[in-house]
Formats: sequence, structure tokens, C-alpha cells
Amino acid sequence: MSLENPQRYTVTAALIYANGPIHIGHIAGCYLPADIYVRYLRATGKDVAFISGTDEHGVPITIRAQKEGITPQEVVDKYYGQIKQSFEEFGISFDLYSRTSKPIHHETSQEFFLNLYHSGNFTEEVTEQYYDETAKQFLADRYIVGVCPVCGNPNAYGDQCENCGSTLSPTELKEPLRSMLSGAKPVLKATKNWYLPLDRMQPRIEQYVNSHPEWKTNVMGQCQSWLKEGLRPRAMTRDLDWGIKVPLPDTEGKVLYVWFDAPIGYISMTKEWAEQQGRDWELYWRDKDTKLVHFIGKDNIVFHCIIFPAMLMHEASGSASRYILADNVPANEFMNLEGDKISTSRNWAVWLHEYLDELPGKQDVLRYVLAANGPETKDSEFTWKDFQTRNNSELVGIFGNFVNRAVVLTQKFCDGKVPTKGDLNDTDQAVLDELAQFPDRIGQAIEQYRFREALTYLMDLARLGNKYLAETEPWKVAKTDLPRVHTILNIALQISANLSIVCEPFLPFTSEKLRKVLNTDQITPEDAVGSAFHWLNAGKADLLPHGHALGNGVLLFEKLEDEVINQQIEKLHASKRMNELATKTIPEAKPEIQYDDFAKMDIRIGTILEAERVPKSDKLLKLKVDDGTGVRQILSGIAKHFAPEDLIGKQVTFLANLAPRKMMGLESQGMILMAEDRDGSLSLLGPDKAVWNGGAVS
Repeated sequence: MSLENPQRYTVTAALIYANGPIHIGHIAGCYLPADIYVRYLRATGKDVAFISGTDEHGVPITIRAQKEGITPQEVVDKYYGQIKQSFEEFGISFDLYSRTSKPIHHETSQEFFLNLYHSGNFTEEVTEQYYDETAKQFLADRYIVGVCPVCGNPNAYGDQCENCGSTLSPTELKEPLRSMLSGAKPVLKATKNWYLPLDRMQPRIEQYVNSHPEWKTNVMGQCQSWLKEGLRPRAMTRDLDWGIKVPLPDTEGKVLYVWFDAPIGYISMTKEWAEQQGRDWELYWRDKDTKLVHFIGKDNIVFHCIIFPAMLMHEASGSASRYILADNVPANEFMNLEGDKISTSRNWAVWLHEYLDELPGKQDVLRYVLAANGPETKDSEFTWKDFQTRNNSELVGIFGNFVNRAVVLTQKFCDGKVPTKGDLNDTDQAVLDELAQFPDRIGQAIEQYRFREALTYLMDLARLGNKYLAETEPWKVAKTDLPRVHTILNIALQISANLSIVCEPFLPFTSEKLRKVLNTDQITPEDAVGSAFHWLNAGKADLLPHGHALGNGVLLFEKLEDEVINQQIEKLHASKRMNELATKTIPEAKPEIQYDDFAKMDIRIGTILEAERVPKSDKLLKLKVDDGTGVRQILSGIAKHFAPEDLIGKQVTFLANLAPRKMMGLESQGMILMAEDRDGSLSLLGPDKAVWNGGAVS
């Protein structure tokens, strides 16, 4: 059952592979929801350890190293720094963002392995696994490529097809199998590894999963599917060079399975953080009053809900686990991009570090859009046009507009100071009663991991402010009743002050900017909370005392013009085209022919005398070619590649004895020969110096 009213939390966000930069799919999947949750917990006075880092072992690292021609260590060093900086600039407020290559993690993982080993919770099995005889190496699943049995993709990996998303094993792939190391066909070879006997552990795992009926349906659905099929032993070691060495004798060339050591990273990183802060790490992993929450994407559900809990349950001998288990695993679905799946291999992604460079100061716009479109219950989609609309219509038009009106009117009618609140009428009281409800609405939605709902409530509070000003019309009332204007503006400013509190988990940069506009640093707290602008004070109508001077008014958000958005859309499509070109392969050779077949072709040199477009055709040009004995007409489908006037006077090669053919009512007496480049562009094939027309090519 879920813990009620815990005061201590351990919150983890998935360890991302340090084999490339992070994109908006990663952010929307787990990091932004985790950050919103943690910021809210801190705002309500909870003790929180927010832990994450880069996963620096496993096959994706070695594949990237091979691709870039550098060592795996150079790969993880490069991307750890880039990812960490991106998170910091985006406002993801980890207490520690570390890495699994640190000695403390290696030590913790090896100790964990030995505890399971000495407790008799591993089985040793000799199995046949794929081996690359050319590279002299056992192949992890990701190093094996073949035909997907589900969709027919010829480049499916041994663990997953990126085309259809199916989870696979190498033995399920259809021929031809090939090694990503050498391209050779792998063979099966016997090897020994250590397995976690999940089949024996299933009753205890099942009891744990079933004790959390409050888990999201996608999480519970995946877990029950695995349990229904029956859990099977899973190897916790691999035959690789890169990774944490198996701490047993005679295990050279064997490392811990990346999905064994990666979740242990949450523990080792908590140890690292606790040591830095002078705290006891065990309180965050072994105290039953601590609530553990894992934020992940849906592709990691099984590892966090079945395999990692099994490891924690059986780490020590006996029936009692020394570790707490996750109270919740609020996994999100996937975010798509402009009508297609985000794909790092196809470069179809919005990369966070590029966004931060190209749209400086717009962190909260992206945070808002990703939270509003969060894939909480089903896959969602990011489009740049929606990004623009939400910024202009919601952030600028609703949130920013309300705050700006309240501040500008206060500057105009109250000399920039919070006016005195007079007698309240029914409209005022109704607004204040409504205001008091918003912190609980927002907080309860966050606590139940319904972040889109919580964000809607936040914007509803801004809408309430706009509606109040529209109904009371202080700019008109000022002509006859200035004390009434003071009351209206006092209430509008109190709503703004509350917005600065409840928007902080979602829009931390905006919250800070708004507090400067309201000059809240100059307000001395009158209670033990330590700040009048603490979440526990949210909903109150006296956060800003009368007579308090506001700061300098600035716009919280700026309108995004079409040009900015169109540049991002074009960049996205251009990068996709470049990737397609980079991965384009040379066409397969045609079947072998004999010399006599080639000798039948009469290829000659000619000069183009005239060129014009064929009416009603987008492709055809009509060319008049001097072939040395006369002028012949050749139709060529090159109109999209050449302007007619640029061809006149060019010497070209042409197939002279091709049978005449009618096209668009015109006869073509030959074929111009071209070469196609990687990007589909065409080049004329001609002599490197002028030769006589009619000269034969041999």
C-alpha cells in the first residue's frame, strides 16, 4: 500500500545512456514530471533526495564509440558533461546528477552482486550465445541485426525493432543475421553467466506488484502481462569488455549486465550525495517511512517494477529485504514529433542543448508545452506550431497578460505600490474564495502524478485573474471611485503573488521573474515557515502588504513570430534529409552480362543545340542534339534538375541506338546518360575536353 503523508522522499529519474545528447522525448517522458514533483515536495517542506545520472555502461556506449572512432570512456565523458549542463540550464533541479563510471558506483554494484551471490540468489547457467568469429567477441543483443519478425524491418536490433517498437530477442530475428562489429554472420557458442531466477522469485514479486493497485494502468498492464506469462531467469552478467567487472575468480571478459548495475546507480549516487551533505544515505533507502518514487519512460517499466525490486528483495539472505521498494513508478508513454516517432538514429528530434542555444530565455516555454502535452496515459505529440500557439495564446495571452495588466494598472493608479483593500463585494469574495482552493487542487493533482491536470489548474488561476479584471473594469471605475480601484488591484496583485508560488514547480524561471516584478524579497515573513511565499501560505489574500512597492515591470513572456518557428521546422526537416543522405547506400550491382551484351550499345558524343520544356510535363525537356551526322530529338526527364538555357552548347553522352519512343506525343530518338549523386541530384556525363560530335564511347 502507498505511504500516507511521508516526510522523506527518494525520487529518481531514469539514468540515460551517455551515448548522445538528450531530446524533448526524454524530457517529457520522465525528467520534467520528476522535477515538477520534486519542486512541489520541497515547496511543501518535505525532505527530498532527487537523484539521477548518466548510465555509462552497456552496448549503446560501445556502438557510439565505434561510430565516432573514439574510446567508450571518451564517449561518456563527452556526453555526461553535455547532458548535465543541459539539465542545469533547463532547470531540472537534481540534488545530485552523477555517473555510473565513478568508483563508488563500481564498488556498490560489485558489493550488491556478491551479496546476491553469497545469499544463493544466483544460478549459474551455460548457454549458447551469438559470437562474432571475425571480431572474436560475444555479441550483446544490440550488436546483432536482422529482419524484424513483426514488421519486416531489415535492420532490427537483437533486443528491439526501432521501426515498430517490438521488444525482441536475437533468436526471434529472421535471416540474415549479421554482427554490427564485422558484418559477419554470428554463430552460437557456449558461455557461462549468472542468472537471477525470477521464476523462483515470482510469488514475492507478484505480491509486491498487486499491493499497488493505484499504479498507472500502463504500468500495471505491463507488469501483469509479464507475470501472467511467467517470469524466467534473466542473465545478470554479459560477455563484454566495457562495464563493471564481475567480482568473481576466473571471470575475465565478463561484466555486470547494464540493467543490473544501472538501477543500483540510484543507491550509489544517493551514497555520494549523502557523503557530500553529511547525511545518512540509509535513511533514504532503508527507512520504511521514506517514500521511493521512480520516474521513467514506458520502455523501462519491467526493469523498475519487477527486476530491480527482485534484486532489492533478495540482496541479503533471509526473507526480509534491507531496502525499501518503490511506492510508485509513474511511467509515461512516448512523445512523437511532427507526426513521426522521435528517432535519434534518423536525427528526427529536438535536441535540448540546441534549443537552449537557439531560443535563449525560453526554458519555461518548453517546460510548459511539454507538461501540457505530457504523454501521461498515451503517446502524445510535439509540433512547433502548437508550441507557438501555446506560447502566444496561453503564456502571453493569459498568464502574462493578467500579471502585466495588474502591475501596469497599479503603477498608473497607485504609484506602483500595493493599495489598501477596502470593503469587499460579492464578486471580490467569490474570487478570494476561489483563489483559496487552487493550491490544494494543484497540489493534489501533482501528488497523484496528474501533471497536465495540475498545469490546467495553474492556468485556470491566471484565467480567474483575467476574468476578475474584465468584470470589475478598474480603468473605468477609476473615473468615479478610486478606493474601489484600490480594492480591485489589491486582489489582482494577491492573485499574482499566488501565481508566483504555485507556478514554481512548472515554470521556475517565470516564478523568479514574477517575484522580482512583485519585489517579494523585501517582504519580511511573519511566521515560522521562513518565507511568506511558501506553498503553505498559498491561497491567502494578504501575501503582499499594503504600501509595498513593486519592482520594475517586465513582460513575463514574449510573442513568438512565424519566422522563428519556421526556422525550427526547416532545420528539423533539413537534419532529417542530411541523415538520410548520410545513410544512403550505393545501389546494388545489376546482374552480370557478357561483353556481347555491352557491345550492342552504341554510346556517342553529341552537342545540345536547343533545349525547351515539354508543355504539360514537369519532368521532360525536349533537346535537339547534333550527333555528327545530323540533328536528332531526345526527350529527357531532367527538367527538375536543369534549366533549359543552361544546357545549350553542352557536350553529352547519349545512347544512339535506343529504339525510338513516343512520350507526350513527341518522339525521342535516344537517351541522355546521367550520373545520380547521393542526394538525388543529376550530373551530365560528357568528355573532359571537346571532341567531335558523333564520336563513339568505347
